[in-house]
Amino acid sequence: MMPLNLAEMRKTQIIRKIGGSPEVKKHLEDLGFNVGGEISVVSSLGGNLIVKVKESRVAVSSELAMRIMV
Repeated sequence: MMPLNLAEMRKTQIIRKIGGSPEVKKHLEDLGFNVGGEISVVSSLGGNLIVKVKESRVAVSSELAMRIMV
């Protein structure tokens, strides 16, 4: 298990765990990040990521990406 920041680009990963406060978890869940769901990193710019989750592309800060374990 590793944080999303370290995941290989364009390779589909499975979300194993989402950490952080209940507010952070709820925010990520609202964006489509659910444990067991598929996710892939589309690009990285300055530590921030653009990820594909549920057929959508979402920008995620490096701080939030560290809370998503794949």
